[in-house]
Amino acid sequence: MSPAATAATATRVLEQLRHDPRTVAMIIAVPTVLLVVLRYVFDGQVATFDRIAPPMLGLIPFVTMFIVTSVAMLRERTSGTLERLMSTPIRKLELLAGYAVAFGVMTLAQVVVVATITLGPLGADSERPLGLVAIAVLSGLLGMTLGLFVSAFARSEFQAVQFMPMFVLPQFLICGLFVPRDRMAAVLEWASYAAPLTYVYDAVERVASPGALGTAFWLDTAVLVGVLALALVLGSVTLRRRTD
Repeated sequence: MSPAATAATATRVLEQLRHDPRTVAMIIAVPTVLLVVLRYVFDGQVATFDRIAPPMLGLIPFVTMFIVTSVAMLRERTSGTLERLMSTPIRKLELLAGYAVAFGVMTLAQVVVVATITLGPLGADSERPLGLVAIAVLSGLLGMTLGLFVSAFARSEFQAVQFMPMFVLPQFLICGLFVPRDRMAAVLEWASYAAPLTYVYDAVERVASPGALGTAFWLDTAVLVGVLALALVLGSVTLRRRTD
């Protein structure tokens, strides 16, 4: 894989994002506003906000990057940009790696801004703020790679957005955010093990809680990295020049 080709793709995508303030707002401003609203939803309930804020800080990057990257890649297909790029010597994996780097930069920017406001002025508490930021970045990268992958199965931006309720919302329901997974119906508890957001939530819970991280935390992290790498490879396999 050529680092130069990957860097060129990443630079082009970042330049496009620089001229797209709505997408930048979707990535950075919207999550920040959501956490501010959440803080005042639980106004006067500091303990409740401290309990909910870290998981939301970890899960929101997954959602936003999934939506943005799936739509962005589909737009590349329908506009003919992808077809032109793939007529050059660039390889599919280099192309996707370039997108991963560009949106990885945006993920880092999102998490730093949201975490700074959430753990600062909003007063949320976390035992390991840097660890929480690291898991949130990994969550955003995971959402990005899965968004790149599923975009291959959409023919319009509307269809790409439809993957949100189909693919992301069920994971929110069974990852343990609302109800501990061991209190769910057995079939849902077993299904939760196949949901990437389950491992994001578990990792965030462990990194935000006092005490040693333990083996389970590193197992969660390893699963997330493995799913991220698998989604990137599958994305390169299913990458098509254009959407018919």
